[in-house]
Amino acid sequence: MAANNLNFHLILALISLFFLFSTTKSLSEPEPEPEPEPKPAPPTVWDILPKYGLPPGLLPNTVTSYSLQKDGRFSVVLESPCYIQFEYLVYYEKTITGKLGYGSITDLKGIQVRRFFLWFDVDEIKVDLPPSDSIYFQVGFINKKLDVDQFKTIHSCSDGVMGSCGYSWKSLLQLPMPTNEIQMLITE
Repeated sequence: MAANNLNFHLILALISLFFLFSTTKSLSEPEPEPEPEPKPAPPTVWDILPKYGLPPGLLPNTVTSYSLQKDGRFSVVLESPCYIQFEYLVYYEKTITGKLGYGSITDLKGIQVRRFFLWFDVDEIKVDLPPSDSIYFQVGFINKKLDVDQFKTIHSCSDGVMGSCGYSWKSLLQLPMPTNEIQMLITE
């Protein structure tokens, strides 16, 4: 019986040592924490515009940063000022600001459009609600209706009027069409 008791104590001591070493190892080498889930990339400005019912191609592909406040006020920073040829030549300043609302951008600063030899500030951009094939640009007291399709893709910028816009001295020297076109610009 003494041998059985000795075997029992020996087994109990071995089990105690096993648990002692296993807890010492777990105390000295903590379990590695799982890596946190990667945060999804913040939305780009081109992701945000469609959420407000606007086409993503209103801004060029050279946006470096933007901020959007809760009240809709925004600021967009480009790599540098640039030009894009749509139906009209458009100039983008390095910083563009305004107020974003569903279907509109108001209080717009930093975008100009060339008509004839003159540059005009674009004050407001709106789309029809529900959406249609038209987009409207408010330039002073003129409201110009354009086809929205030309703003559905994001365009590359040119750093000068003579760059990739296809303008030459010949096109700059051409005289504007008679007043019929001016009347159309004012009434559309």
